[in-house]
Amino acid sequence: MDSEVFMNLLVTQLRNQDPSSPMDTNQMISQTTQLATMEKLTSMDKTATENFSLQMRTAAAAMIGRDIAWTDANGTAHSGVADSVSFALGVPAVKVGDLSVPLDSISSVTSTAATPSGSTAP
Repeated sequence: MDSEVFMNLLVTQLRNQDPSSPMDTNQMISQTTQLATMEKLTSMDKTATENFSLQMRTAAAAMIGRDIAWTDANGTAHSGVADSVSFALGVPAVKVGDLSVPLDSISSVTSTAATPSGSTAP
């Protein structure tokens, strides 16, 4: 129930009340307070959801250039270097070559092996 529905119910109740027995003002104040509380909780829930989404995007972006490991739907373990990140779906996906790995499937993240200064990679 949102504020518009509540206000429509309140107006209807006020229109149809018995003039000799008006609505209790304490009850009306209580209902208004409950509505305000519900609206704030809904707003806080939306903010928390947006924050979680931003955290997932930030975590996925931080994996670019790092070694990641994951298990596919068949239970096979894989690993590779994260090339890029896609935010097209609800859960960010880390790209490893042609594969798209959902963030919630990644089991580990490690730094890529660095070549010591002065030496060359084989």
